[in-house]
Amino acid sequence: MSTLSLTPRACLFTLLVAAACSGGADTGPSTTDAGSSTDAETAGTSAAASTSAGSTTSADASDTDTDTTEPETTGPPPEPVELELIKQVVFYDGYAGTVDEPVPDGIIRHSNALYATKLEDGELESIQNTLDMRVYIGALCDNYDRIGGVFLSLVPKGADTYAPAEVTRYEIARFITPFMDMNKKPDVVPYSFDIANLVPLLKDAAVQAEYDFWFELSVFGVPYAANTEVAGCAGRNDVFLGALYLDSSSDLEPQAFDFTTPLATYEAFNNYQEGATDELGVTRKTIEFSLDADTVETQLVLITSNHGANQGGEEYNRREHYVGIDNKLVHQYKPGRDSCEPWRMYNTQGNGIYGPSPKSDAAWQSFSNWCPGDVIDTRIISIGPRDAGPHTFVIEVPDAQFVGGEGNIPFSLYLQGRE
Repeated sequence: MSTLSLTPRACLFTLLVAAACSGGADTGPSTTDAGSSTDAETAGTSAAASTSAGSTTSADASDTDTDTTEPETTGPPPEPVELELIKQVVFYDGYAGTVDEPVPDGIIRHSNALYATKLEDGELESIQNTLDMRVYIGALCDNYDRIGGVFLSLVPKGADTYAPAEVTRYEIARFITPFMDMNKKPDVVPYSFDIANLVPLLKDAAVQAEYDFWFELSVFGVPYAANTEVAGCAGRNDVFLGALYLDSSSDLEPQAFDFTTPLATYEAFNNYQEGATDELGVTRKTIEFSLDADTVETQLVLITSNHGANQGGEEYNRREHYVGIDNKLVHQYKPGRDSCEPWRMYNTQGNGIYGPSPKSDAAWQSFSNWCPGDVIDTRIISIGPRDAGPHTFVIEVPDAQFVGGEGNIPFSLYLQGRE
């Protein structure tokens, strides 16, 4: 596709995102309805903010002027900040060779489905106690529901690029695109995530000294259906537009963790693939980890979503998921919303999921593991104090079938603790 034919839509996407950021109600979709999840297990809602173990302490008495009677004033808290990490990128056919189209300054293209940008020193310094992330996905020539996400990579200090598979990497957010016809409105869908639990990692002086932080935005799309079904998409290979923003303030007390350790990053989890399960035929995955010291607070941060669109596939069957630590069940969940109707407005391409008329809550709950246009929950699971030494994590979905050897439950997990 030529740059010329993309430019008008790209400019429109920028305007819509800008309007959404500034609260313009008439020119773009609101970020209130579709992006934020109210599930109690979603990141930021089940983990209460705690007092920071690394917060600034008062000066040593020997260094203070004993004649001073007035306490030192700290001044008002800093103003909230908005960081525009990725103003706009174009995603291309995920199965095709990587395109050589220009990218915006400060952005690198790892593949047609993955872009990255470094958090600059000034941006890092501006982050305060809270941290919210906004993602905007604009319609181009993919009219199906696709999986997308945001990753955080720790890259050796000063590197201009890197191989994602060769660095420490966390999946920090996941979402599903709606079925979108680029010729219909709304053609931008917003997603939002509370990632305040990552502030201690971003502010860790030892980590900062060794690594730069790179945020990655990923959407794997293909244009083949849209090439024939969407007006204006014949012969094109651009699939989605994407933007990424961070918002931070001092409105809440900071969370406090001494370590944030990835245990799995977008790994395959199923019952038919070597390495994706403990035992073929069983949907169970075990991860061993060790703590260097006793912790007073420990939590797991888990992302899973069930996929497999074949007949009887895992997308269409809600299954109980069980999470255990050291042979003890610590969490149980069944994915899915009460209803997917709140995201109907973003599904502007006719599809077999939404159909022509609203479904009852019972109908949605009978098959949908997730809603096209919605976030996938980031589940924060508190596991309390833990002793130093080895531990065992297990996730199991015993009823999963993976009919025909198809489907997968992409699985990400990281561990946080306060000593």
